[in-house]
Amino acid sequence: MSNVKQLPIQLQKLGLMRFEQLYPEQNKEPVIVKLLGLSDFAWRSLRSQPDLKEWLTCKDKIQSRIINSPFENRNLAEIDENECHKILRQFREKYWLKVAFLDLCCNHPIADSIKYISQLADMLIESANQWAHTHVAKINGEPLDEGNRAMPLMVLGMGKLGGQELNYSSDIDLIFAYPRSVKTQGGRRNLEAQIFYTKVAQKLIAALNQTTGDGQVFRVDMRLRPFGESGPLVMSFNAIEDYYQEQGRDWERYAMLKGRLIGTPNQYWDEFNQLLKPFVYRRYIDFSVIESLRKMKLMIAQEVRRKGLTNNIKLGGGGIREVEFIVQALQMVRGGREANLQTQSLLKALKELTVNQVINELEAQGLENNYLYLRKVEQYLQIFDDQQTQTLPDDELNQQRLNTLLEQDDFGATLVEIDHVMQQIHNEFTQVIGEETEPLDTSEGAFVSAWDHGDISFLNEPKDDWQLPLKDFKQRISKAKIGNRGRDILDKLMPALLKQLNNFNASGAAFSMVCQILNKIISRTAYLELLYENPGTLKQLVLLCCHSKWIGEHISRYPILLDELIDPAVLYKPTPLTAYKYEIRQYFLRIEHDDLELQMESLRQFKQTHQLRIAAADATGVIDVMKVSDHLTALAEAIVDQAVNIAWHNTVKRFGMPPGTDDENKGFAVIAYGKTGGFEVGYDSDLDLVFVHNHDGSSQTDGDKPIDSRQFYLKLAQRLMHLFNTRTASGILYELDTRLRPEGASGLLAINLESFNHYQQTQAWTWEHQALVRARLILGQDELVERFLEIRKNILSQQRDATTLKDDVIKMREKMRDHLAKGNTDQFDLKQDIGGMADIEFITQYIVLKYAYKFEKLIVYSDNVRILTEAAKIGCITEEQKQQLVKAYIDYRSCYHVLSLDQQGKLVSREAFQNDITHVTHIWNSIFALS
Repeated sequence: MSNVKQLPIQLQKLGLMRFEQLYPEQNKEPVIVKLLGLSDFAWRSLRSQPDLKEWLTCKDKIQSRIINSPFENRNLAEIDENECHKILRQFREKYWLKVAFLDLCCNHPIADSIKYISQLADMLIESANQWAHTHVAKINGEPLDEGNRAMPLMVLGMGKLGGQELNYSSDIDLIFAYPRSVKTQGGRRNLEAQIFYTKVAQKLIAALNQTTGDGQVFRVDMRLRPFGESGPLVMSFNAIEDYYQEQGRDWERYAMLKGRLIGTPNQYWDEFNQLLKPFVYRRYIDFSVIESLRKMKLMIAQEVRRKGLTNNIKLGGGGIREVEFIVQALQMVRGGREANLQTQSLLKALKELTVNQVINELEAQGLENNYLYLRKVEQYLQIFDDQQTQTLPDDELNQQRLNTLLEQDDFGATLVEIDHVMQQIHNEFTQVIGEETEPLDTSEGAFVSAWDHGDISFLNEPKDDWQLPLKDFKQRISKAKIGNRGRDILDKLMPALLKQLNNFNASGAAFSMVCQILNKIISRTAYLELLYENPGTLKQLVLLCCHSKWIGEHISRYPILLDELIDPAVLYKPTPLTAYKYEIRQYFLRIEHDDLELQMESLRQFKQTHQLRIAAADATGVIDVMKVSDHLTALAEAIVDQAVNIAWHNTVKRFGMPPGTDDENKGFAVIAYGKTGGFEVGYDSDLDLVFVHNHDGSSQTDGDKPIDSRQFYLKLAQRLMHLFNTRTASGILYELDTRLRPEGASGLLAINLESFNHYQQTQAWTWEHQALVRARLILGQDELVERFLEIRKNILSQQRDATTLKDDVIKMREKMRDHLAKGNTDQFDLKQDIGGMADIEFITQYIVLKYAYKFEKLIVYSDNVRILTEAAKIGCITEEQKQQLVKAYIDYRSCYHVLSLDQQGKLVSREAFQNDITHVTHIWNSIFALS
């Protein structure tokens, strides 16, 4: 039975010392001394349970392969959790000690050892499952099938456990399933099957995986289940079938080839196996697996290099994994048509491959011998200390142990023998699988590995802030209904994306933004293919997301904009300022006048497309901040113009036209205030507009349903509001704010221009006249334009009481600051804090309202910079004050603009703008003190 060859002196001394410590009063037993010298695990186990020595040396016990339940003759319901855990762990320690004795002292065949360990593992898993089921059912009842029979949790063993080839210190890969989604019966409360089996699974995992004072049974790995770590712990047969049919990946096919149900067979086993079989084995001869396995092997090789793994007998060239790949590949190529190859066992499959004359007997025997040799070496390495390792030892003690067991004189001879075996395996692997050519850039494979494993540490220069977005994205897509084609494209696209992100040294935030875009298009394979087939488009996407969070959000909301990234020559060249109105009219020539829904979508898409081009040019420095606002303002004006045309057509169709009007002379005008009036529109600006007309209520429209003209223009304005503010699939057009009209929100939406004039002359507050400084008419026929300019000139050039004006302006500014300023001692509110943009705007407005009665040139322009320039020329402020105010205003706007592109607020470091703040504050105090 035993093989008591003399140990080297160092090991012999170690074994004797340990024996004497354990059994000081007993005669030396050479076989136990040998065991203790060769295994630290055996030493710990016998120290924990010294009586096991007698059991090990009993010939009948050690040769028996009968495996009884750890809970034999016990009522499972009476075993509490602590006792359960103790029993399972002591069982594991006892029988793993037995296997160690067989392998180290009895020269036991390795094929029998790995099968025996697998059978022992089956018993432990099944026992834990039965115990967990009993305790959950005791409180909640249990799900019953149509025949009133209890339905157990089905446990699928994967990997080496599934193939009954478990190594000594292996973790175990499991997948849980249940047959039917029915509620429990007979308990204190009825549970859904999903909840019941989840509770069972959780107890089962804890019973095996939890580390207690008695150790651990197995490390339980659940990551092979559908959807991985983010998926449910248990799934019904139907859900599992749907997943593998719709979303199963190539690597999951290879993994499932080893899948084997564990426990006592029942009526559901065949059903479960049948639903998985079509996924694993194709009906046709499937050579696609060769390429996939070749790529998997390349990634493993890269991982070995990345982790600096040397002397690894599993993952290295010619290692255990290559034998597994050879057999797996041949099984999967032919297994759909040759049913005898449909086995989880590598050794059985190898024999069947010779039966089917796929490989000859000599090759098969060579592979089997070499495979079992490496499995034996692996077994020894793990028995030394019950650690999961496949790396040859670098310490003298374990090298001596391995030399002894392999009957080699020194470790050099051991390495030569192992290397010879691995070289034979690798030669066979190359013939069957071939080698995946390494990319010229070795980082290419690193990007593939990083994506496949969801781990950025595979990259040559990993960026820590990429890990979270990568993990989050993989979790999200694991639940998405993508389809096999989409997943294949995504698996090609993501390494390319990682490479582009790396090229641009992208931040984690930029990575997250790109992932957010991909999440929006994940089920639209055409967009994924667009990015994959057009590397330039992918490059532009990454570049823009690195430059601007706003652009990323914009594309995320409107994925159709990805088409715009194809041609950089167009992307980075905004439409000329004077061409927006022409462009939008040409764009709408293709659209039917009566298709309002399409018109609304087209308005939004025109805006989104051109905003993207402006933002792209802005983010990359092609145009400066002043030009950006000019473009965004021109774009907004063109859209208002086209929207008025659409609203006009719709309103005229219902009610006819007011007298004296036509499509070119509508008798309708749009006054722009605020940023639109001042040529300062931003990316997310709303539009402050007031609608006016030149008709009174006594005239009628000429349609079949005539209404008075005043009502016509009200309905026209309402239609405009609908066009702008209605949320379609592409969002709103712009947020229209019409509260600056006479009487504010309670006033008429469209007002006669003369009524507007009367209000401004008799009822308007000082702040409304301030607002008029930045107002201009952006749409309307010539006579309306001229009349508005006249009204604006008359209002702004009124001579005002200087003290009242000063008090009103200061009071309004303080009121705004109190309600809106967000700054503090460290943070500066660019817009509302003392010395900020609003102060400059109020200074400008105050200058106009105070001096325009003398200097008409102050009312020519509606933007702050040109008004301040004129004020300096006239002498209302000094040239130095003008330069300081203009500089500060442009500095603030430029910064505000950058923050907007990056989706940040308007708070900045006060220190960074201290000079501007000081200058503006000083000028404010100077101007208002002298007034």
